[in-house]
Amino acid sequence: MSFDFAFAWSILPDLLRGAVLTAEATFGGMALAMAGGLLLALARRTGRGPLAAVARGYISAVRNTPLLVQLYFIFYVLPLAGLRFDALATGVVTLGLHYSAFLAEVYRAGIDAVPHGQWEAAQALGLSRSDTWRGIVLPQAIPPMVPVFGNFLIGMFKDTPLLATITIPEMFGAAEQIAGDTYRYNEPYTLVGLIFLAISYPAVLCVRGLERRFGTR
Repeated sequence: MSFDFAFAWSILPDLLRGAVLTAEATFGGMALAMAGGLLLALARRTGRGPLAAVARGYISAVRNTPLLVQLYFIFYVLPLAGLRFDALATGVVTLGLHYSAFLAEVYRAGIDAVPHGQWEAAQALGLSRSDTWRGIVLPQAIPPMVPVFGNFLIGMFKDTPLLATITIPEMFGAAEQIAGDTYRYNEPYTLVGLIFLAISYPAVLCVRGLERRFGTR
């Protein structure tokens, strides 16, 4: 179980290139999840119509199936139906679709926390529904959600090693490739763990700061 520092230093550039792909997948997936989550939350609020039923069904199905299964389905099964993405696009889309189901519940809770009197006041002032959402509801609902978004971003970052299963050479995939080529496992996996820790721990501290700044309701 010796650790060769010279070997670790030599493979660090490959791991850092993988870390760039990890960051791209994480931030791309989070942007998609935030947009998709808001659309799902709004769809659920339409009432008992088909749109709300579809949103509820999607949220339930995605939340109750593993991310790994969804990755395999989109990467290996959908091409059989003519829907094909490259590996990185598949990773971003799958992360976004998966986490959008969870963020939809965050949006729902934040929107429900806005006092009903705010809706009534907007209606009394003659504001349109779109103006009510943009100017009254979302500005009050979103700030308490920010720390929760931060936690989900960290969770998504830690889920990116699953992307190695669909051939994306992100950080963990790069470590697997190095280990397979050199039969040295101690250095690449140790470095990956340290890099994840070096990124995740400051992010956790940042989220704690956001919690103190915005609070939760």
